Amino acid sequence: MSSPNSTWGKLKDLALVDREMYRNPTEVKKSQIVMPCHANHCQELSVGQLLKWMDSTACLSAERHAGCPCVTASVDDIYFEHTIGVGQVVNIKAKANRAFNSSMEVGIEVTCEDLFSGCCWKVCNAYATFVARHQGGGKVHLRQLVPRTQSEQAEHSVAAERRRMRLIHHDIMKDILNNESFQKGITEGAESQDLQEAVPTERTRVESVELVLPPHANHQVNTFGGQIMAWMENVATIAASRLCNAHPTLKAIDMFQFRGPSSVGDRLVLRAIVNNTFMHSMEVGVCAEAYKGEEPLRHINSAFMTFEVLDEAGRPRTLPPIRPEPTEGKRRYQEAIARKKIRLDRKYIISCKQTEMPLSVPWDPSNQVYLSYNNVFALKMLAARDNWVLNHEKNQVSLYTMEEDKSLCFKVEAEVEVPAATAFLLLSDLTCRQEWDRHYNLCELITKVDEDDMIYRVVTPSVSEAGIVQDFILMASRRPPCDQGDPYVVALRSVTLPTHPPTEDVNRGEVMCAGFTIYDISSSTAKITYYNQASAEVLPYISTDIAGLSSSFYSSFLSCSRFLLENKADAPASTLVSTSL
Repeated sequence: MSSPNSTWGKLKDLALVDREMYRNPTEVKKSQIVMPCHANHCQELSVGQLLKWMDSTACLSAERHAGCPCVTASVDDIYFEHTIGVGQVVNIKAKANRAFNSSMEVGIEVTCEDLFSGCCWKVCNAYATFVARHQGGGKVHLRQLVPRTQSEQAEHSVAAERRRMRLIHHDIMKDILNNESFQKGITEGAESQDLQEAVPTERTRVESVELVLPPHANHQVNTFGGQIMAWMENVATIAASRLCNAHPTLKAIDMFQFRGPSSVGDRLVLRAIVNNTFMHSMEVGVCAEAYKGEEPLRHINSAFMTFEVLDEAGRPRTLPPIRPEPTEGKRRYQEAIARKKIRLDRKYIISCKQTEMPLSVPWDPSNQVYLSYNNVFALKMLAARDNWVLNHEKNQVSLYTMEEDKSLCFKVEAEVEVPAATAFLLLSDLTCRQEWDRHYNLCELITKVDEDDMIYRVVTPSVSEAGIVQDFILMASRRPPCDQGDPYVVALRSVTLPTHPPTEDVNRGEVMCAGFTIYDISSSTAKITYYNQASAEVLPYISTDIAGLSSSFYSSFLSCSRFLLENKADAPASTLVSTSL
């Protein structure tokens, strides 16, 4: 907890842009004192009520940018860090991060404030996707958001990567469930389980019907998305309570995904059941379906919620195992294990700060997607920083540095008379880099994961004459632009592979974050920037440049430029296509 400064509290959402105080025009704030009518049995704010407030605030932000009605399409995973008590104040801030064609991402930040102590703390963050619609029901082509501050630029850049993750989530689940080692682990775990203490999942099943009335509707006369999420949280809580005969605490929600609309007069059927338990937590699956009159059920929404049961000291209690019903129950049981693996991968790889995790994370096919996301995310965040200092410049090739948090970062930037798409293809193939980079003795492709991600072994020369050579196991993740004005990205980071352990005769180095951004300047010119968050193994190669004792960075970029010019005619034109999300 930290004491807020009242002046800072008013100014923290403002930024100095072009010598004027700037505030994001899509930003919407909501502050609400938690009253007893908003609370649960523990005198804490009901998560369902919080979801309603979050959804309405985010919707207002989306509509402020769109200029027309918007509907909730999805809400990404939410991790609840703190509960909120009666009498405390909930502060919700929402702002649009990026607009795509007819949808946009809205970031939501929830904090809690204690009016008596003056303390405030973070409750959760979320990202919601909204779709703009005309009054007649048709989709709207949204104008693009123009980021103006460092934080807006970072969120705008990474929003495209988050959207990519949403679109491939189903494929990630499918790959994990079809993995032989995953299935073997499930079988071994089931054999070691004590079925005598297992609770039948049917005992936890909940079904509830709600009649959608005018107070449940939004300003478009559709059922308010926040209300649907609140009803879903209610039945999920009941299912969790039936397993443990106690009041559970909601810790996380996997993505809410709205499949279709609901309106006043609909009967909303809400179903929930415990899918699996994991020592101190349980997953509850919940879905919402709607019907009117004699029509068949329509799937409206589904989500998966993680609960814990706390003892008097606030520690998670051990939960009993469950006994799933055949077929559908077994499927839900296995999918819950897969989702837990995904949550752990995301929490470890994505949510952790760079300094809180080892440089090289073990790679395997099941965590590949999140390592790739983190790889691109880290480079985009580094590129969005606005405190770079020009260290050296020679013939329009510039070396910048940035030092903070006990780390030194550098970037080298120049323009090259080569189309950006061509430069992207040539620079993303690391096996070609030894042709122009004297720091690459050897580069061999170990694994082609897919079209966007590859793993290489790179051998670099010794820094000193008496030293031994170094090698790096690098994952290269490449991304074409999402929209016009976006860069091509080639991101690099170290990973570990059991097939390529360190050896005594070679020093194993690590790369925290490195790579290229490539911008179109014209149809024949690209601005290329190379970034590196220098680790102890990388710093010696650039230290003399940073100290001003050498300009090898210039000769390296000159060599790179010459390589691109000589090979631009050989780049495969069929793949020079940007992807539009």
